[in-house]
Amino acid sequence: MAIIQLDVNQEKIGVLTINRPEARNALNWEAMEEFTRKVEEAYAADLKVLIVTGTGAAFAAGGDLKELHNNPNTSGLRLATTMGDALARLDAMPNPTIAAVNGFARGGGAEIAMACDVRIMSETADIGFVHTRLGLAPGWGGAQRLMRAVGYSHALELLATGRVVKAQEALVLRMVNWVVPPDQVVKAAYLLAKKIAAQPQEAVRAAKRMLHFTLPDTEREVRMAERAEFPPLWESDEHTGALNKYLEDKHIALE
Repeated sequence: MAIIQLDVNQEKIGVLTINRPEARNALNWEAMEEFTRKVEEAYAADLKVLIVTGTGAAFAAGGDLKELHNNPNTSGLRLATTMGDALARLDAMPNPTIAAVNGFARGGGAEIAMACDVRIMSETADIGFVHTRLGLAPGWGGAQRLMRAVGYSHALELLATGRVVKAQEALVLRMVNWVVPPDQVVKAAYLLAKKIAAQPQEAVRAAKRMLHFTLPDTEREVRMAERAEFPPLWESDEHTGALNKYLEDKHIALE
């Protein structure tokens, strides 16, 4: 498989798979740029539904911090812009999107999941906006999308603590729609996708447009303000210190 794989079946259901299992599906620059291209390919394929998932035990572990920090072309602005734009495009797709959260989703991985319209989660998976533990904040639009799903108080608590949420709590908080056995995640996403794909597509797309009409007119400006918070945090001493602790013992930031 390619590092980011897009497969489309005859029913016009697409599956975008993050395929870096050796790095728990953490994204380096190559993966981020390929993710962007595959989202654009999904637009061009005129899909009825797009499923996003990961290979192996993880959905996505966010950015590959060690590799990104060792790359001289990395900057906080580039990080926030590249995947921020990609997830804005994913969010704005005319067809419904489903995150099949097959394993843990952390940091940027949680932001990818929240950029999808519907989330189906393995009962053994979890999700965490762990940015704060690394001296960061969401830079890909995840804070606003999280608040849209769970409300201000829950969103603030999750962002400020970096707490990891297990599947059943994620269901209660309405971060996810369904929780299913581990071997049923992609299957459940397919079953839902087939139900959606069987409906008249102009009506389905109109339904999504209607719900997006209810979003604040200022949401783009709010997301840009959120994105602007990320670059100085990426360059900060607090992030550098937290990153060094993370690289010494990865469980510090993830559990």
